Amino acid sequence: MSARDNHGTAPPWGDEFQVIGKRHRKVDGLAKATGQAVYTDDIALPGMLHAKTLRSPHAHARILSIDTTRAEALPGVHAVITGASMPIKYGVIPWTPDENALATDRVRFIGDEVAAVAAVDEDTANAAIELIDVEYEPLYSYTDPNESLERHDPAIHEGNKHGNVSKHVELEFGDVEGALDGADVVVENDFFFHGSTHTAIEPHCAVAQWSQDTSAEGLLTVWSSTQISHYVHRALARVLELPETRIRVIQPNLGGAFGGKSDPFSLEFCVAKLSMLTGRPVKMLWTREEIFYAHRGRHPMHMHYRSGATSDGKLVGSDAKILIDGGSYSSFGLVTTYYSGQLLTGPVDIPNYRFNSTRVFTNKPPCGPKRGHGSVQPRFAFEIQLDELACALDIDPIDFRRKNWQGEHTKTVNGQRITSNGFMTCLDEAERESQWKERRGKLADGRGLGVAGSMYISGTNYPIYPNDMPQAGIQIKVDRSGLVTIFTGGNDIGQGSNSVVAYLVAEELGVEVADVRVVAADTDLCPVDLGAYSSRVTFMVGNAAIDAARKLRKQVVESVAKHWEIAEAGIRMGGGVVLDLADAERTMGVREAFQLAEADHDTLGSTGSYNTPELGGDYRGGTIGASPAYSFTAHVAEVTVDRETGRITCDEVWVAHDCGRALNPMLVAGQMEGSVYMGVAEALLEEHDVNRFGLHSGPSLLDYRIPTTLDTPKINSLIVESVDPEGPYGAKEAGEGPLHSVIPAISNAVYDAVGIRLRHLPFTPAKVLRALAELESDQTVEQS
Repeated sequence: MSARDNHGTAPPWGDEFQVIGKRHRKVDGLAKATGQAVYTDDIALPGMLHAKTLRSPHAHARILSIDTTRAEALPGVHAVITGASMPIKYGVIPWTPDENALATDRVRFIGDEVAAVAAVDEDTANAAIELIDVEYEPLYSYTDPNESLERHDPAIHEGNKHGNVSKHVELEFGDVEGALDGADVVVENDFFFHGSTHTAIEPHCAVAQWSQDTSAEGLLTVWSSTQISHYVHRALARVLELPETRIRVIQPNLGGAFGGKSDPFSLEFCVAKLSMLTGRPVKMLWTREEIFYAHRGRHPMHMHYRSGATSDGKLVGSDAKILIDGGSYSSFGLVTTYYSGQLLTGPVDIPNYRFNSTRVFTNKPPCGPKRGHGSVQPRFAFEIQLDELACALDIDPIDFRRKNWQGEHTKTVNGQRITSNGFMTCLDEAERESQWKERRGKLADGRGLGVAGSMYISGTNYPIYPNDMPQAGIQIKVDRSGLVTIFTGGNDIGQGSNSVVAYLVAEELGVEVADVRVVAADTDLCPVDLGAYSSRVTFMVGNAAIDAARKLRKQVVESVAKHWEIAEAGIRMGGGVVLDLADAERTMGVREAFQLAEADHDTLGSTGSYNTPELGGDYRGGTIGASPAYSFTAHVAEVTVDRETGRITCDEVWVAHDCGRALNPMLVAGQMEGSVYMGVAEALLEEHDVNRFGLHSGPSLLDYRIPTTLDTPKINSLIVESVDPEGPYGAKEAGEGPLHSVIPAISNAVYDAVGIRLRHLPFTPAKVLRALAELESDQTVEQS
């Protein structure tokens, strides 16, 4: 379906829902809670070998030679592979294929994959890795993005016509210089958003089995803890030079991802190749340290912003210059560079806007998408500047945002189409629940409140590789017993996407959720879905599920109407029964209804799909960041700042999020709370710190600090339902948007508490103490 063929904000029988809007457990919740759920590392196949990776000790070096003789001779070793085994490059973005499964000619960061071993157990594989002899020629390494921008010899990627520049985007909408020149107040600052990583509970893991039982050509099956099984399928075919029909990719239960599993990774190729060579199943499980080096975490960004407003509080323009540290490979970097500017133009209206974003390569772990991909960093800078403008004009920061609200059913300055927009309600809810008017600026010294807002996409306008096929597909099979089975290529990464399709189909077909089964993320069994990224699953897979369910429901209603000799409009399905609306005594179980339909229409099944309409501005890159709908969020944070130690404690957060219709309020609230948790962690604790030699300062969960329950603030989730005209029953995303503005809200709360502006993340005690000392020094100078 296209978004124009909207399948409704309500069920076909009216406004009353049977399933939607109610609290339900996840369809896999009990299995996960009891330990019955199978994750990739739980898979143990007969004769399975274990694989390990040899990683580079150099940040940048040429590989002169690799000798695997000693490793191959070790008892228990079945195979050793190097870059020569898989020389074809790949990349999740088809225009930037710059990665090898194993390094071929050079290594580009400490931890880059060089060789892999398959052995009878992990200990033997680890011992074999130590016996591989590699001769390196160290090269100059870049760990400062400014240096990568200025110096191109040696280039990190030879042949890149732009030296060490990965991507550059410069776009201007309106007359920015004229607007800022005419502004009554202009603020101009430098900001830094540090790198951070995902710290999913489940490490990366992959298992491969090469079998020639099914055909002479062989069949490769790969189980992977991925959130993009379709793209892994494509990448395996490319690198291994196998037909896609000979590859099957299955995603088992996933223990968290947050964007960190949205690239194809070296281990997936390695286990596949090793299984093909040995004829035995092969598993590779990365250690936590390996994950810190494989990374793909949040891009560090150096940002310079100028923003201006009139004396009556109207924003006139904003100008951004952004330098992005991309690490050693492209990953999603092309999209990141666009996202860093394109996703800032709401929920407040920016009449004149310019951004100049440059992503550069460095000899550090490659960066990629992390929750709120590409737009969390600029949102941090911009929302602090809005607070500064409001304070300079002596306008309440919430009122300042109200005054500049862009409205709904409109277009942004860069051509993005806004449909439903509940931002004003979000502000109202956060203001009321936090008692903002009564408490801001009136708390005891060291305590303060801060506000910030944001918007985020509900799905991307086009797939990573251009095509006209559906972006999401669903198949439904109905059994005579009354069981409904849904086949979806969507990746459930813990957010509950399998549950969402079950709720939607149960609502449409009038069955109990318990009578719905979901088969997901198996490329042999399920229609293509592009994966769990950019908050696309609820909107796109949800609409596809409604499409398929309504086609099937039409057949069932038609058969029941014929059987009862009444009009189809007089039939309602819900709660496991079919009702005659004109005769309360006449009912039929859905099982019987399905059997009637099967007798009339043959074996019952249907398909559904979703594609976005044409969206975005008419300029190069105008479709990147264009979305069929946008979610909106307002955060109020309350903090305490200890003037003696510099420690910031985030005491309480109010998050009001416009998710369209909340299909399951319990899942929505869970996503909101998880987003706040992650944002608070990035503000106060987390830092993926790589030193000037390319070494991570602490690649373990002992050294990389994430909040415990004692560090987590009280979180108040305030669900706002704007009911989008094109979302499934009006739903929009809730998984990434609720993160963005909590970080600037904390910074703005610190200003309310002690009068300092924190513009460089993370907000460590040392930075707080330094800012307090500078403030005291400035006040002393003013008094003298």
